[in-house]
Amino acid sequence: MTWANKLTFFILCVTLVFTTVAYGTVHQPIIALFYFLVVLAVIFWALDSFVSGRIRYSRSLLQLPAILTAIYGFIQIIPFGTVAETAGISGIPRTISLDPFNTQINAYHFISFALFLGVLLAYLESAARLQTMVNVITVFGFIFAFFGILQSFLSPNMIYGVYQTREGASFGSFVNRHNYAAFVEMAMALPLGLLFTGAIKKDKRLLYITAVALMGVSLLLSKSRGGLVAFVAEVILLVILTRAGSSSKQFVLKVVLAGLLVVGIIGGAVFVGGESSLTRFAETATSKDITTDRGHIWRVTLSAISHNLPLGAGLGAFGVAYTPYDSYNGLERVEQAHNDYLQVLSDAGIVGLLIGLFFLYTLGRTGLKNIKTDNTFRRGVAVGAFAGCFAILVHSIFDFVLHTTAISVMFLTLIGLLSASGREYDDDFENEYREPARRKSNASITPISERRRRESK
Repeated sequence: MTWANKLTFFILCVTLVFTTVAYGTVHQPIIALFYFLVVLAVIFWALDSFVSGRIRYSRSLLQLPAILTAIYGFIQIIPFGTVAETAGISGIPRTISLDPFNTQINAYHFISFALFLGVLLAYLESAARLQTMVNVITVFGFIFAFFGILQSFLSPNMIYGVYQTREGASFGSFVNRHNYAAFVEMAMALPLGLLFTGAIKKDKRLLYITAVALMGVSLLLSKSRGGLVAFVAEVILLVILTRAGSSSKQFVLKVVLAGLLVVGIIGGAVFVGGESSLTRFAETATSKDITTDRGHIWRVTLSAISHNLPLGAGLGAFGVAYTPYDSYNGLERVEQAHNDYLQVLSDAGIVGLLIGLFFLYTLGRTGLKNIKTDNTFRRGVAVGAFAGCFAILVHSIFDFVLHTTAISVMFLTLIGLLSASGREYDDDFENEYREPARRKSNASITPISERRRRESK
């Protein structure tokens, strides 16, 4: 293993943490730093290939959706003819996209995601690497949850004590509390997967349970209703995925433990945040913020979709496509559909629908295949990563969490872990989560009596 190999994997881990702590990477200067880290990882990948004489790459089909989306984004900005003279200006190029600049920016963004996932899949090349990534996510999730809870009481409207946000909108390092909930529901899925599959040694289970509990409490304190629904869906799926091979008694025990987990997290939230920690959900529901009126936004989005089929309005052009059909006064501009499935149709039309269906099919097929692996640790990783991906897909029904770079990076990391968990590695039996392999009866060591008998012949 070359120094460039190790450094590439280190950069991938740093990227995951950096994008999260840097306000979720929603500001242009920080997004530029994210691009820099991705390019740096690609450069060291090339150096590793040169030094080792081996080009590392993955054949996983899960890389294709990001690549195809980027390609379609560039197609949407190809000019064909010109628009009729408007306000005395002529010669304006006609494109599929209603907002070519934002479409181009989004296409570049998808290229960065494709590169990140491609390099990640290539360098998750051992059970030790899988374990390292799981440990990074679990430990960071625990620390991040502790920080989020602490900040919510000491400085609820100031991120890091320097970034002023509107009341009740932020949590942790995220300007939007729903993004925090999305990150945590994915981060806690991995330790939950290991716990539900019995891949954690008894002397370490309490540590993982503590990490999960703290992340769960912080999720409730973030007062994200979509996050709560996604978390419950995640726990239900974990119980279902680990049902196979379990006796009726074990299944009932898992259901009871899952219920106790949910109750314990709710109790912890009440204990830490007082009674207001749960009544805050009702407060967000009665908020006068336009973004809480999902019904109106979705109805207008359906109108925008119908007027821009079959090719879509363009990646990142939702704000332009939405406005002409909005019946409100227009004082507040809606930039996202608060439903990623509707926004895919709005932005990319039938092409986006086909790419999305291909992604969901490939993700489901990969997940259902890899959760059946015989290796206990890798099965735990597969179950946790699959449940985390499922949770974010549920959350995407209510919010636009995947439009935040940090959430997308975490989601891609889970996809990488899910795909890599289905491979076999030379160090599978050396992994601390798995019991040593049983010695085969036909071992290469010959008993002394047998050896003497052969020599006498």
